[in-house]
Amino acid sequence: MKIQDAFFFGIFAVLLLIRKPQLFVWAGLGCLVLAIPLFATWTFFTAERLTWYAAAFFATFIVISLGKAHTIQ
Repeated sequence: MKIQDAFFFGIFAVLLLIRKPQLFVWAGLGCLVLAIPLFATWTFFTAERLTWYAAAFFATFIVISLGKAHTIQ
């Protein structure tokens, strides 16, 4: 496990405890913004990891949003 994985799991766990869907979107966008310069400098491993993290944040946002919409009805 690399250091970026540890940071991802730590941030992901904190966001799961907070459980605000908007924060997952911001975290995903932040990962994509950080990946752009890494792709430009050909640091593909870390940049690819960041895009996977962004996808995980976005997917979690969708699951939480769907769960909240379902419990309201």
